[in-house]
Amino acid sequence: MPQNLDAAAVRTWCSRALEALGREREEIDAINVYPVADGDTGTNLYLTVESAATAVEAVFAAHEPDMPDGSGGAGGGVPEVSVVVRSMAHGALLGARGNSGTILAQLLRGMAERVGDGDHLAGALRRAAELAREAVAHPVEGTILTVASAAADAAEATPDDAARAAYEGARTALDATPGQLAVLGRAGVVDAGGRGLLAVLGALVEAVTGEAPPPPPARVALPVPSAAEPCADGGPAFEVIYLLEAEDAAVARLRARLDALGDSLVVVGGDGLWNVHVHVDDAGAAVEAGVEAGRPHRIRITHFGGAAVPVREQVQRAVVVVVPGEGIAALCAEAGATTVLARPGEPPASGELVDAIRRAHAREVVLLPNSAELRHPAAAAAEQARTEGVRVALIPTRATVQGIAALAVHEPARRFDEDVVAMTAAAGATRYAELAVAEHRSWTSAGVCQAGDILGLIDGDVAVIGTDLTATATAVLDRMLAAGGELVTLILSADTPDGPSVAAHLERHVRDTYLAVDTTLYHSGHSATPLLIGVE
Repeated sequence: MPQNLDAAAVRTWCSRALEALGREREEIDAINVYPVADGDTGTNLYLTVESAATAVEAVFAAHEPDMPDGSGGAGGGVPEVSVVVRSMAHGALLGARGNSGTILAQLLRGMAERVGDGDHLAGALRRAAELAREAVAHPVEGTILTVASAAADAAEATPDDAARAAYEGARTALDATPGQLAVLGRAGVVDAGGRGLLAVLGALVEAVTGEAPPPPPARVALPVPSAAEPCADGGPAFEVIYLLEAEDAAVARLRARLDALGDSLVVVGGDGLWNVHVHVDDAGAAVEAGVEAGRPHRIRITHFGGAAVPVREQVQRAVVVVVPGEGIAALCAEAGATTVLARPGEPPASGELVDAIRRAHAREVVLLPNSAELRHPAAAAAEQARTEGVRVALIPTRATVQGIAALAVHEPARRFDEDVVAMTAAAGATRYAELAVAEHRSWTSAGVCQAGDILGLIDGDVAVIGTDLTATATAVLDRMLAAGGELVTLILSADTPDGPSVAAHLERHVRDTYLAVDTTLYHSGHSATPLLIGVE
């Protein structure tokens, strides 16, 4: 019987792939010589799979039973495989990095299409290879594309043991890449992207069979031009990557325009959301092309080397803060912080936080994640930045209002340790609450809620359950101010129904009920959370 994947196997695959790329990242980085010797292919693949794995875990978390009797989960505790694979592909699309990471995202999208429709594993691998090749403007043999095609060929020849056959076929093809691409032969290495794909396929074997295949031998590249040197081969100077919301017709025109601007063009995705990757000399023109096609965001521009680009002087200290909407981003930027936008359902991965720390271009950085869910990605980002010589202090803020409180007392003229202590104290002295809408019937610390109920969470725990947003918010405020307070901070989403009247009522209630308590109102822009409350 042809091999296939179920939801649990997909989850295990993502987890094992992330572990494998974590172990082999540095080795893959070391053999990265094509298309640019910038030594980051292993890291890019790791960050891409990290985003995919995070999306898969979110699906399983949403399907866990909430009630003591096991009821209340969105799907009885086990999500459909179609939902899991599509979440995997979507997560990879959002987090795709670099040339190989972008291609890997499209490979996962191809697999998701077929597995989600009930096709067997061999058919999914074939569709993955086809879709990835179509996404690359000018496919080159001896790369990850060659390895993916060989894996599909082998799987189709042995559908009953497709995962193992795909791995062996990919390994054979990978060993042949130095003979297909001259730059690999000169460096004495196999293709780095193909090597990363082999690690992902090895994880697939382990997920399906329970047995990990033997790893390939380690390889070390011979000296090649580094990313810190000018591009000796006359190639483009910049790598440009962005997510793009656009229609299919506009993307077709964008492909043609970017192809004329540079090389290594890969455009992946579909259904209105795309990930665009290209190497160009004119980074501005590449971004402008995206603006004409639709709405580009999460724009990343990397310079490959050379003395033509002036180096911005490094500042002594900066603050990097995660924010829930454009309004708070503007507020924090005005205060001098570097911001990372957390869109609904798209928490930033550790790689985005590292990018923000690099953008801050400071010797010392204070990182404010503003979410308990970002504790581990923020810690990983801080550790990565420290290896790059940046002194990083991670203040474990759990809510935006705590981050605003910390930023308000930030003083660059103080010694670093003193500044961190003051910011930590300000964040810790700020109690936080949020209003949310229950998605389904659940058991909470305040009792049973029904779908559509308004939940008032104080310091992360449900404290109030109501049916009206204004009344529930008022009850939450009263509970928080019962212990005292001097300043109430309200952060209102642009998506909150009748938001202005809600805010006006709360401001009036505080003014009329509590003496010497001030209220400050901020607008977060579009956000999934209707209202955030802070009490200092």
